[in-house]
Amino acid sequence: MSERFVREKMLIGEEGLRKLQSSHVAVFGIGGVGGHLIEALCRAGIGELTIIDGDTVARSNINRQIIALESTIGEKKAEVMMSRISDINPEAKVHAISEFFTRESDMDFSRFDYIADAIDTVSSKLEIIKRAKQANKKVVCAMGAGNKLDATGFIVSDIAETREDPLARVMRQELRKLGITGVKVVYSKEKANQIETFDENRFSGRPAPGSISYVPPVMGMIMAGEIIKDLLGG
Repeated sequence: MSERFVREKMLIGEEGLRKLQSSHVAVFGIGGVGGHLIEALCRAGIGELTIIDGDTVARSNINRQIIALESTIGEKKAEVMMSRISDINPEAKVHAISEFFTRESDMDFSRFDYIADAIDTVSSKLEIIKRAKQANKKVVCAMGAGNKLDATGFIVSDIAETREDPLARVMRQELRKLGITGVKVVYSKEKANQIETFDENRFSGRPAPGSISYVPPVMGMIMAGEIIKDLLGG
């Protein structure tokens, strides 16, 4: 066993560590939430990771994204994250996909043990959930982390139980139309702050929300914890 996981083995035992090392997790989105989520999974010893994001690092990402540095601006997020994972745990198997996931994307969800959705496009989030359910795979989804200042208010819940989150409201409505239930999400009841926005999101045409250094990472860590606990208990 690698020395990098000695302290973890004390907590979850050798069998638990083997479970994580034999698991394959897919993470869609390598932003403020997804980047920290992936890092936590890697440091916990997840043996195989598929990471998906078609974006490149921008200077405006530096305030919250773990891979965003002056030295990585302009580079593909998936490739930067893959390099970081390899530096943390060279034994991890990583598949980096530098593409945006859409309804037209060709991807076999049956090969994943767990799926994490850390993107903000409703149509793609719905497609991820739909395919995960069709493949009978567990999925956890991030709801809104933008325009929030309270990192202590995140809740793990079935999406049917969410309140106050505008993204979750839309997702609930659309999932109901698809007849999909039983979706685990991480969300906050904190009402979004009214903050001036700017058009950073070149792909959706929507203005980007305000964000601060500590809120998206906390959501990503909570999601990682849910994945790890589910994999250990499965």
